[in-house]
Amino acid sequence: MNLADSSLSSPILDYLRFLHAKYATLDEGAVATYIPELAKADPSLFGICLVTADGQIYEVGDSQHHFTIQSISKPFVYGMALEDKTRTEVFTKIGVEPTGEAFNAISLEPGTGRPRNPMINAGAIAAAGQIAGKSQNTRLQRILDTFSLYAGREVELDSSVYQSESDTGHRNRAIGYMLRNFDILTEDPLPVVDLYFKQCSLSVTCRDLAIMGATLANHGVNPVTGRRAIRGEYVESVLSVMASCGMYDYAGEWIYRVGMPAKSGVAGGIVAVLPGQLGIGIYSPPLDVRGNSVRGIKVCDDLSRHFDLHLFNSPHTSSSVVRLEFNGSEVNSSRVRTLEEASLLRTAGRSILVLQLQGNLVFSTAEVVVREAMKDLGNRRFIILDLKRTLVVNESTCRLFHQLLLKLASSGIKLIFTHIFRAPMLRRYMKAKLGENWTTMFHFFDDNDPALEWCENHLLAELQPNHPVEASATHSEYDMLEGLKPDEVSIVSRLFVRQQYRKGSVVVNAGDAARELFVLARGTVSVTVTLASGMQKRLATFSPGMAFGEMALLDESPRSAVVMADTDVECDLLPIEAFEKLEDTHPHIKIVLLRNLARHLSTKLRKANREVSIFDY
Repeated sequence: MNLADSSLSSPILDYLRFLHAKYATLDEGAVATYIPELAKADPSLFGICLVTADGQIYEVGDSQHHFTIQSISKPFVYGMALEDKTRTEVFTKIGVEPTGEAFNAISLEPGTGRPRNPMINAGAIAAAGQIAGKSQNTRLQRILDTFSLYAGREVELDSSVYQSESDTGHRNRAIGYMLRNFDILTEDPLPVVDLYFKQCSLSVTCRDLAIMGATLANHGVNPVTGRRAIRGEYVESVLSVMASCGMYDYAGEWIYRVGMPAKSGVAGGIVAVLPGQLGIGIYSPPLDVRGNSVRGIKVCDDLSRHFDLHLFNSPHTSSSVVRLEFNGSEVNSSRVRTLEEASLLRTAGRSILVLQLQGNLVFSTAEVVVREAMKDLGNRRFIILDLKRTLVVNESTCRLFHQLLLKLASSGIKLIFTHIFRAPMLRRYMKAKLGENWTTMFHFFDDNDPALEWCENHLLAELQPNHPVEASATHSEYDMLEGLKPDEVSIVSRLFVRQQYRKGSVVVNAGDAARELFVLARGTVSVTVTLASGMQKRLATFSPGMAFGEMALLDESPRSAVVMADTDVECDLLPIEAFEKLEDTHPHIKIVLLRNLARHLSTKLRKANREVSIFDY
């Protein structure tokens, strides 16, 4: 999926656009001229592409402009050599030590003549000599096929650049003869050097480079096509030499500052890889004195710092950051609603999306969360991110979530966080960034249940703008008396005992003897239980007209939960003895009461069944 043209773009794409605008006017460096065809490049061309390890593509600028891959081909051909000849045999021909020298340095081990590493020209030519094939055409076709697997499309040779390289590549031919002298190459070196010229002249885009990088990040499988480009056991070897040698005499500072295995090319391309997470491709022809893209270096530096992409600052990421996804029509809050309210929320509740997250929230996993949150926004009003099972929330995640919050708010969608105690950095970050808007924009709750109730209340307020808030209920409005005639309601009313409770007081305590049924006449109460962790969990909140404690009428077992008065309340208590006498005096009334209570119990059971099916306890 490509998000370049999304109507409400991702914060990741927004940041790539910011970087492109920031560096597009940078006027430093010069295009390569030692290969005449490269000197024709337009220095204003500039593209950036980022591809995640699960195939999400973000691209800006000239991301699909074609240029030649040049030295970026080296690690991929080296991977082919490893597959063809094994690590042990290749290691006898090519070392893996960084040189700190330029890309075209003639750096051979004294005595053995072995190139220091496969990223300098000598090592790359030696690697080309290890590619299996009965003829040079066969070897070239294998390289083309392999690069096509990496890029996810058919890669072709740029004949003009190849000819230009061949016409000026005398130094590389000299290196070829030196390698032949030491038996690193065991055949005529000229065809091998010619193959090297051709591998460097393959036409790619920075989108191709990003997908190729993401393929390495994904253990050798192209995340866009699902096809394997290199056996997984050799990916670590390729990434190792990219990390230590890929940026030549800038390799040490690169890994220190940017912290990602990478490879540059003199046509202006750079590919960078964060294992397990993403690949980055950048194209900008002007080079610095080391032969690296000036804009490319700066973009990678900024990306690494902004999204915490440094290889040695990246905790383990879980395979699936979104543990569970559901909406407010599938799971509602514990606030017991009237039949009318429940009916409205069965439809409107779909606009509430809950994403239960797990594991470490770093750039690659936070990107998945942002992507999921931005799906189907036309049908969303609220998005709840549940952090209960998260382990780490780093600064790059805070940045992405902050941008997500602003984007959603601009479309009238509220982003809500639950179990925020798991992410103290996120709370501090939001407070610093939102400033005076902190209290109105940053919504957070200790648990999903109050968050869902808050969302439901907002929906109901919009759907019932003139609906009065029920502060009290008359006997005729009691749910359990529904279906009774006025004279029958009066009969039951005479059995009630009115009781008052102050806000915060205990109405029912766990372990109490069950001797009565409660009907709430005024105020609200909440039912809670104590979990093994010692925390209180709300099971339900009741409004005027609703009954609770009905289990006492069925088994007379001790109370199993605590009922607290959320406000000053008045309750009508129906003693068990009075209820039982109705069987003799007014059996029809008792049947109606039992039917209403059974209906309410079945509603609770259906809710529990839905939650079990979703949460898979």
